[in-house]
Amino acid sequence: MKSFLKIKYVIVVLIIIIIAPSSFNAQNKNEFRKQPNNAFRKGEILTFDVKYGFVTAGVAKFEIPDIKKISGREAYHVVFEVNTVPGFDMFYKVRDRYETYLDVEGLFPWRFEQHIREGKYTRDFSAFFDQRKGKAKTSEGQYDIPKYINDIVSAFFYSRTLDFSNLKVGDRIPLKNFYKNKVYDLDVVYHGKETIKVEAGEFNCIIVEPLVQEGGLFKSEGSIMIWLSNDEARIPVRVKTKVIVGAIDADLTGYSGVYGKLTSKRK
Repeated sequence: MKSFLKIKYVIVVLIIIIIAPSSFNAQNKNEFRKQPNNAFRKGEILTFDVKYGFVTAGVAKFEIPDIKKISGREAYHVVFEVNTVPGFDMFYKVRDRYETYLDVEGLFPWRFEQHIREGKYTRDFSAFFDQRKGKAKTSEGQYDIPKYINDIVSAFFYSRTLDFSNLKVGDRIPLKNFYKNKVYDLDVVYHGKETIKVEAGEFNCIIVEPLVQEGGLFKSEGSIMIWLSNDEARIPVRVKTKVIVGAIDADLTGYSGVYGKLTSKRK
């Protein structure tokens, strides 16, 4: 009888050893949301002319150069850069760079970096988003955050995957944005449709406005209007932003590596 109980005990222990890791892995794998994404993938490159009035003041680029492992998860490394052209540097030199590491499956950020060089003004900020513990860790401290918190770049890429087809003008999509030491509301307002023509072509677009309170693009925290291609790809065709010296337009000049079907481009 004792021998039977020992054998039974050994069998139970073996079952636990075999099953427990797989159960843990399954639970760990499913701990975050899975956001459908037919818009973008690694390899996408979008280029823009940045215009101040009728003058081409600079160039900008959105790029997803690779996928990196961060916090045990695969993440798109997304880079946004803005540089003034040499002829404009003497008036107002800009060398801005933003980076975010965007979870491939859930489309939420793990890390964000902002490096601003505009005239004599400089600002550097970085944050690690511990999405498991609900903490944002910066050089200045550690702060509580809600799950799936965004930075300004990750919020934009996440918005590209949303369905706007049933929205009415003025409808809002509520998001959250963390910057410096605080969580802010970051509602995205739908402003309807418009067809616009840029160097890269003529596109049917939807217009959205992220209501940025802090941590936006460029030094000034002004309004941002974005014209997205009205199709699966949702590529930005025009971005209009207020800055310290007025307002600038970033118009699409070229694109490559686009994953979604770009059906909004007119022939």
